Amino acid sequence: MATQLTDAPTTMQTGRQHVPPLQSGDRLTRREFERRYAAMPRAKNAELIEGVVYMASPLHVDHGRPHSAIMTWLGTYQAATPGTDVLDNTSTRLDADNEVQPDAMLRLDERAGGRTRIQDGYVIGAPELVVEIAASSAAIDLSDKMRAYRRAGVREYGVWQIYEQRLDWFVLIEGEYQVLKPDADGILRSRAFPGLWLATNDIFQNNMAVVLNTLQTGLSTPEHAEFAQRLKQQLT
Repeated sequence: MATQLTDAPTTMQTGRQHVPPLQSGDRLTRREFERRYAAMPRAKNAELIEGVVYMASPLHVDHGRPHSAIMTWLGTYQAATPGTDVLDNTSTRLDADNEVQPDAMLRLDERAGGRTRIQDGYVIGAPELVVEIAASSAAIDLSDKMRAYRRAGVREYGVWQIYEQRLDWFVLIEGEYQVLKPDADGILRSRAFPGLWLATNDIFQNNMAVVLNTLQTGLSTPEHAEFAQRLKQQLT
């Protein structure tokens, strides 16, 4: 049986308002999704992707460790780059059919030319950079969610497939995602954020000292210095 798209609250026969629980596979408007999410008795991760509800499975160490590594990497970049903002699992309203919770995002402040804003505790719009931690290449992160990010205009999108030890990195060029590959030394260099360098082989092995040393090299480049200075001027 097809699930009906709904936006109207349901009521019990007693006249008391009844809020149905979120269920994976429900087709909802963003408004109804948020209403049901807010009514959940305990916090859970849920996303609305192309109008369909996805409930997250329990997250284990296999997910938590790479997630922590990405957050450490991005947080170090933020500390050296004015006007940038790192967020972890934050509800983001991309459009009327998509409200996602990216594992990690790096966004620019509105005053520094950023394309997102904060409203009622939500991120509104497409962040400049999103990273998702995925179980495999079959994950939704490389299908419907990727299409939603592309259509919304997320400039760079990384998907770390934890069991394959693979990081797919995409750059938005003329409305399509193109693969950005690491250089011969295994270093991936962001196009959206100058100086954001990632030693891919070392982050797979959780060699965070090398990962952060490589990032410091990127932060020492003239490109990052120019970028940081420009952001600083825009913020004043």
